[in-house]
Amino acid sequence: MLANTACAAASAIDVVFADAHLLVLNKPSGLLSVPGRGEDKQDCLSRRVQAHYPDALIVHRLDMATSGLMLMARSLVMQRALSQLFEHRDVHKRYTAVVDGHLQPAASPDGWGLIDLPIAVDWPRRPLRIIDAALGKPSQTRWRTLAWHATTHSTRVELAPLTGRSHQLRVHLQALGHPIWGDALYAPEAVQAKAPRLLLHACALGFAHPATGCLLAFDSAPAF
Repeated sequence: MLANTACAAASAIDVVFADAHLLVLNKPSGLLSVPGRGEDKQDCLSRRVQAHYPDALIVHRLDMATSGLMLMARSLVMQRALSQLFEHRDVHKRYTAVVDGHLQPAASPDGWGLIDLPIAVDWPRRPLRIIDAALGKPSQTRWRTLAWHATTHSTRVELAPLTGRSHQLRVHLQALGHPIWGDALYAPEAVQAKAPRLLLHACALGFAHPATGCLLAFDSAPAF
């Protein structure tokens, strides 16, 4: 009975939206988006979803440590259509994060700032990324402060990536001098230790449904 309970928990998925064309899911922190290398990395969101929706196909990914909204297609035609939306920046994404230190609000009328720093693979330390003006690919992240917590010396921020580089939000915030709490890849040990997980959550997703043309918008509150 315990084994069956554990198996059910391992295969659980949080479906936010489902129709004949696509799925919107809430990925928990600590779960891979797709299978990795090795027997210990086969449990992932895509396989859990495919156990319930065998036609489900990956469109984009979230880092293993990141939680939140993720989109999957239910046909090759829809996978191509959704991939094109991402490619043309027609999918509107928002993330919530808690960063170390006091990140001052951006000096702009709407409160949004822009991080415009090119990102490249740090080849000697793969899979890490670095800011590299010569070899990096253009990478842009909009950000704004939501709340400053003096007692914990941390800032809650909202992030809107304009490009989709691997580890983009984590690398950009580290470059600002405000790494994300719990970030085991880019934060100093003291900042890693301030949270039991990476405090980064994909909290909003919006796009026009390729099949119906309807505007879809989804929100997911972070658990931190």
